[in-house]
Amino acid sequence: MPVPKKKTSRSKRGMRRSHDALSHPAFSDCPNCGATKAPHMVCPECGHYKDVQVMEVEEG
Repeated sequence: MPVPKKKTSRSKRGMRRSHDALSHPAFSDCPNCGATKAPHMVCPECGHYKDVQVMEVEEG
């Protein structure tokens, strides 16, 4: 089985892993009520999607 000849340095290991970090989830504001929501999703606060009321939201 092949074995590496030299130890991989911390720098080289870090450069290889530089793209592995998790990114923050994207959020946008609802144009109707201003609440924070996920993009391409119905607003959980008011039930609007693309300026159209698509569902009724229960109070409580």
